[in-house]
Amino acid sequence: MIEYLIMIIIVLGAILALIQRDLLKAAILTGVPGASMAFLYQFLLAPDVALTQAIVGSAIIPVFFALAVYKTRRMEE
Repeated sequence: MIEYLIMIIIVLGAILALIQRDLLKAAILTGVPGASMAFLYQFLLAPDVALTQAIVGSAIIPVFFALAVYKTRRMEE
């Protein structure tokens, strides 16, 4: 039963990241589905996959997205 709740959190977190107007907030919110997915893998007794997902999906990817958004400058016309 709890796995369905975690799956709903994953989908809602991804939708929340998609509808953000601020790109930096969207980049940071990409970590929510990653962390939820890591918890789901841990719940399903796959600790090696959960650890990899926690590191990559909820830490490295959002940081890289945030750095890319931060380094990108908008040209004013």
